[in-house]
Amino acid sequence: MAPAVKQRNIKLVLEYDGGRYRGWQKQNRDGKTKGERTIERSVGTALRRLFGFEPCLTGSGRTDAGVHALGQVANFKISSGLSCDRIQHALNAFLPEDISVISIEDVPPDFHSRFSAKSKLYRYSILNRRARPALLRGKVHHCPYRLDLKLMRAETEALQGRHDFNAFQNTGSPRKGGTVRNMRKVAIKADRKSGVISIDMEADGFLYNMARNIAGTLLDIGRGRLPAGSIARILATGDRRSAGQSAPAGGLCLVRVEY
Repeated sequence: MAPAVKQRNIKLVLEYDGGRYRGWQKQNRDGKTKGERTIERSVGTALRRLFGFEPCLTGSGRTDAGVHALGQVANFKISSGLSCDRIQHALNAFLPEDISVISIEDVPPDFHSRFSAKSKLYRYSILNRRARPALLRGKVHHCPYRLDLKLMRAETEALQGRHDFNAFQNTGSPRKGGTVRNMRKVAIKADRKSGVISIDMEADGFLYNMARNIAGTLLDIGRGRLPAGSIARILATGDRRSAGQSAPAGGLCLVRVEY
């Protein structure tokens, strides 16, 4: 009789184009997953094809519908003797072309892709030129208006550090765990040749739609819709209605998760 295979905890790093998906996971009020196209559902289907059943898959967070990822992290536990290389190869063979497992490894039993995370880095990309995008369509937010980058960068200073970000969370969102987060970095970079402006936001956690609401507010500041000093004022109010627009999902990408 063959010896039993010890249970393993396997960590995946995933890259995906979220344009065709309803986010990482979509739930009903009763907590059951809807029958919609999601990243988690697609990866779960690939796992079931490989192992004959679907192990419990945990993601580092729920990216919204239409949001992309360069480094989404997930983990699952399995008793299997297959090497990580073979698991990665098989999953990528079963997954649709817009989802890819870019790395895989065995991790300690207590590793949890969500609760073990120390920080996440999101990038919001804006194409700032008159002509609409063709090659970058669906990956950037097209803004044909002139932006005051100097003012936008100055406003990011108020975001950095530990704050209550309730004003940048969509109204009606659950408040489990509170709304205080530590924003480690907000950096705005501009490539004059391509016209692409990127807003990098790294924090120990993000509230629902927080990254998109911050990006949209900075865009409103850059366009002159909101005056200097707006970010500090908005944070102080704690009221979502005082902040700017929510930037479209297609410009947002989860770049990496740090552990």
